[in-house]
Amino acid sequence: MPSSSPRRIAMPAIARPSASPFTPDVAVVVPVHDEAGNAAALAREIAAAFSGRSFEVIFVDDASRDSTRSELLAAREDVPQLRVLSHTRNAGQSRAVQTGILAARAPVVVTLDGDGQNPPFEAPKLVDALIEAGPRVALVGGERVDRQDTASKRSASRLANGIRKWLLKDSANDTGCGLKAMRRDVFLRLPYFDHMHRYLPALVIREGYQCRFLPVSHRARGEGRSKYTNLGRLWAALSDLIGIMWLRSRGRLTGQIEEH
Repeated sequence: MPSSSPRRIAMPAIARPSASPFTPDVAVVVPVHDEAGNAAALAREIAAAFSGRSFEVIFVDDASRDSTRSELLAAREDVPQLRVLSHTRNAGQSRAVQTGILAARAPVVVTLDGDGQNPPFEAPKLVDALIEAGPRVALVGGERVDRQDTASKRSASRLANGIRKWLLKDSANDTGCGLKAMRRDVFLRLPYFDHMHRYLPALVIREGYQCRFLPVSHRARGEGRSKYTNLGRLWAALSDLIGIMWLRSRGRLTGQIEEH
């Protein structure tokens, strides 16, 4: 009986750090989906904010249907530190953040939302605070002040943040702020799931590290519109909270690790 040919299973590709000998101090990772008119200007702002530092900028295009990618590729003429990765299938913000951090070469990673509402000039102070805090602090998150969102969005965010903070005891007032500075090696230890970017403080604490938070400014969206709805976020948050609480209950720390 003739043997059947082996069945091939398509595995997801993983973007890894490039082979360039250059190792920057900071990598700025920005997930984008349909952000034409915003993304290229944001890349230039990030480069200006980190001018004089050793950095790279990684935009992850999450299967945009507009001209986001072509605008970013054109922006590389002005921003030589810019790298552009892309998904062939839309996978969501958390997966795009993970793609960018896996590809990053720097030990410190900054994340920013792709809509431009997180001002890039705030990012360096989070990086400095993380470095100065020492190795036990793995994340410094931004907390938005004077949010430039609709009243309904602000109210829904306050409610969600209050419930999450009460249940998870993560001390974070605003995990929805996309502006965060993290140690890359600690992020790579965290379990991946969709929407994990909203629970990074709780996940970092679960690994035995500390988080700190600083106030950051916020501004109105430029082009386009938000990809989220209050109802959609509420449903996802309820199921995610149950999962995070289970993860916390199953976590065990080792204390110091000694080699003999």
